[in-house]
Amino acid sequence: MRTAGGIKAAEGIAIGRIRICRASVCDIDDSLTEDTAAELARFEQARIRVQEQQRVLYERARQSAGEESAAIFEAHELMLDDEDLVEACTEIILKQRHRAGYAVQEAFDNAAQMFRDMEDPYFQARSADVVDLKNAMLDVLLGRDTDNEQGTEPFILVAEDLTPSETVKLDKSLLLGFVTREGSASSHTAILARSMNLPALIQCRDISEDWDGKFAILDGYNACLYIEPTQDLVESFTGRRSRDLEKEALLRQLMGASSTTMDGRSVRVFANIGGPDDVDAVLANDAEGVGLFRSEFVYLNSRTDPTEDQQFEAYKRVLKTLAPRQVIIRTCDIGADKTIGYMNLDREENPALGYRAIRICLTRRDFFRRQLRALLRASAFGRLGIMFPMIISLREVRECREILEECRRELEGDGVKISPFEVGIMIETPAAALCADELAEEVDFFSLGTNDLTQYTCAIDRQNAKLEPFSDPHHPAVLRLIRMTVEAARRHNIWVGICGELGADTSLTETFLRMGVDELSVNPGSVLPLRRIIRSLDLSRPVGQALIQEE
Repeated sequence: MRTAGGIKAAEGIAIGRIRICRASVCDIDDSLTEDTAAELARFEQARIRVQEQQRVLYERARQSAGEESAAIFEAHELMLDDEDLVEACTEIILKQRHRAGYAVQEAFDNAAQMFRDMEDPYFQARSADVVDLKNAMLDVLLGRDTDNEQGTEPFILVAEDLTPSETVKLDKSLLLGFVTREGSASSHTAILARSMNLPALIQCRDISEDWDGKFAILDGYNACLYIEPTQDLVESFTGRRSRDLEKEALLRQLMGASSTTMDGRSVRVFANIGGPDDVDAVLANDAEGVGLFRSEFVYLNSRTDPTEDQQFEAYKRVLKTLAPRQVIIRTCDIGADKTIGYMNLDREENPALGYRAIRICLTRRDFFRRQLRALLRASAFGRLGIMFPMIISLREVRECREILEECRRELEGDGVKISPFEVGIMIETPAAALCADELAEEVDFFSLGTNDLTQYTCAIDRQNAKLEPFSDPHHPAVLRLIRMTVEAARRHNIWVGICGELGADTSLTETFLRMGVDELSVNPGSVLPLRRIIRSLDLSRPVGQALIQEE
């Protein structure tokens, strides 16, 4: 038996034979051509064909991984319209007189290298997206068919790296999990693996060609691959996988049950979504509402700035389908790691601390008003909550509410029906947590965005993989800011929820309930496991170690 380690990208257990994925040998013709017009036409035809492929991949990813994960392929389609990239290919063809395949390889490789040279790990990981598109373009130009190479037997895929499209194209009924030598936890491929519930191991440096066809166990929980494991180990992991499946079956029995502790304390368990197509997952996992609708994906999934009517239809669909459940829609949180070409945002040295979220909305009033009008119109079709992100001051909240009220008066003046709705803010900065008493006087609820709250409190860039050993989401300072926020909400009789990653951290569920948190919003797949934990708690018993103690 041999073992290999790496970094966990997605949890789970896979047992089966390894299939080594070998990169296609690409023989590019680098000779010059006299017929540059024909080569330019070939390039354009390939570009249009690949954009069509990205739309097909979007639909496939949406069905298997959800709309938020599928947005990767919307971004790919837009990338193929990038003026700099298209111009670079055109220049190599027309001015240097090279063929289309050579132009694509050169221009896309240069673009990928530009991303690799960036300091921000998030942007470094985007180099894989450029390579993905390069390969797709070359497949079309060279007439390669890569869709029929999977075979018929289940397998654990081992590769140097995987692009997002390669991951989505794989038959999920055959793919047990994957292992790559490269990659990062923030790569789109890793995100897709988690959304598709596939165990995944990245940065496994010991990959060997002779693994091909060998029986193996992939332990996604402990980031380990066992090649030709002993029979005892196979039996042990087979038992564990069976127990995982049994747990899933038991969880389904909680459908329709209340999220109430043994001593009668109820908490609402909501779901986080990225768009209308995630509604099915909300219903399938019996979430009691939506605690975070990331409306920026309505913008990311559009090639142009979405109109008021386009936004209205998206919000209406979710509210109407989930009524009478509450749906809390966060206003556009663009910036930092989410950028949109048509918004023409400047590149910043430190985007996490830069021009993003509510700062964009308050300085681009027409942009903000379109969204607010669409939200108000949609309120007539369900139970709406409007939530403003990245708040740091009372002035910002009041300004948001003034613009919202102006939009309401305009719409009502035109005879548009607007139903009652709640207004809240995200507490995701230390400034907001420390000013929670003042902010609570202006809103109906708080929602704690623990991802950014941890980042800003601990001065840890959450996109930087090198800082992962220093990051501690359970840091006492973070938990104290959460408690301060909850206590301020209690004093002012407003409710408070958690919509960040910590909401699904079951080691903190008791802590949050004892603090007085009213709502936990998590990925749809975490709703039932969280409900099981809540129903097992007895808060009438003495405080356990999970609750942070006063010094």
